[in-house]
Amino acid sequence: MAPQTPRLVVPIDVKKRPWEQRLPLHNRWHPHIPPVADVTEGEIFRVEMVDWTGGRIGDNNSAADVKTVDLTVTHYLSGPLRVLDAKGVAAKPGDLLAVEICNLGPLPGDEWGFTATFDRENGGGFLTDHFPSATKAIWYFEGIYAYSPHIPGVRFPGLTHPGIVGTAPSPELLSIWNEREKKLAEDGAGSLTLCEVLHQRPLASLPTAKNCLLGLIEEGTPEWERIANEAARTIPGRENGGNCDIKNLSRGSKVYLPVFVDGANLSTGDMHFSQGDGEVSFCGAIEMSGFLELKCEILRGGMREYLTPMGPTQLHVNPIFEIGPMEPRFSEWLVFEGISVDEAGRQHYLDATVAYKRAVLNAIDYLSKFGYSKEQVYLLLSCCPCEGRISGIVDSPNAVATLAIPIAIFDQDIRPKSGKVPAGPRIVKRTPDVLKCTYDGNLPITPNPGAEKKST
Repeated sequence: MAPQTPRLVVPIDVKKRPWEQRLPLHNRWHPHIPPVADVTEGEIFRVEMVDWTGGRIGDNNSAADVKTVDLTVTHYLSGPLRVLDAKGVAAKPGDLLAVEICNLGPLPGDEWGFTATFDRENGGGFLTDHFPSATKAIWYFEGIYAYSPHIPGVRFPGLTHPGIVGTAPSPELLSIWNEREKKLAEDGAGSLTLCEVLHQRPLASLPTAKNCLLGLIEEGTPEWERIANEAARTIPGRENGGNCDIKNLSRGSKVYLPVFVDGANLSTGDMHFSQGDGEVSFCGAIEMSGFLELKCEILRGGMREYLTPMGPTQLHVNPIFEIGPMEPRFSEWLVFEGISVDEAGRQHYLDATVAYKRAVLNAIDYLSKFGYSKEQVYLLLSCCPCEGRISGIVDSPNAVATLAIPIAIFDQDIRPKSGKVPAGPRIVKRTPDVLKCTYDGNLPITPNPGAEKKST
């Protein structure tokens, strides 16, 4: 007998706000957010999701919605789902939950997405000291391909995936998260040398009741107030999985998640049509609404069997990911290298973050020679299927990072040739540009002394 059609357990109406959905969504991690549905291991079920903003970013001709977006809304998740075995016994703390992605895609009738950079005063991002303004590009989908009127001359197949798949933390694990992230925020940027050259903001996103959505827990009740003020934000990935933004988790992939509470309380969201390694513009995938068709298996006692704690407690573990067989095929790549020397020429010791920043900046400057604005390239490298690598992490003092870009996504040959970059018909100014707001803040912008001297 043919298998049944996947059971829809979390439906979404994209015309409604997150709190108006038939099964309410949530945007925080907490052990006491109740499950909205049960699923049984072995069954294939369907979960639908809004984009991470819940519809706050529109398919329009302005980046003002990105500039003013309140990031306390992130991310709207579908779930939690309680996972049961065939006998109706729930997953238990210490188990490992294997979640297989059977199918996924955009929601029918909502086949578009966006890539953006946040204003430096409101979230910033990986290169916010070079690109402080809010920008946005809209993408439209044609089957497996994406194209943007704001970044003409590129078209590529998407490796669609969920940015977030995670289980609920236990009270003890939640306390660990909040204590360590609070200490980071209290110590401040002055305690971290990296903050002098990588100006991401803020250092940590601590619990806040502002814009908190807790699923079935009714706002205004004492329970809601308590949970809202201690629930963890969904922005970073943690021991429970969460916002890992691994672009290769597409069809056929599996996620092996540790279970910390009865039922596991599985949640997912932040769907991406495509993303580059690092998601460097921060709002940097092609963000969209979408669906997942999933199948779960409970590995009893799997945390002890397969996960080794890397920390002071048995809770300091991390998920395992199994990449599926479905990926775009590219045979030619242009690779940009970066080393751990910052824009001022200062040497850092084996700092892979500084090295990756250099690789991305090198790629942006190079591709801007072919008719693109630097803002167009920055957004493109955040969402196209480029490959980031830590190529060297042992040869003192320079870490080496690389960024590989598939040549075939461009409508022109971007490889170096003898002589200067060709002019004329081969180099077309890629207009219109991305949607862009002014930067009205007072934070300093990092110059590139080498580029300035070269242009004079």
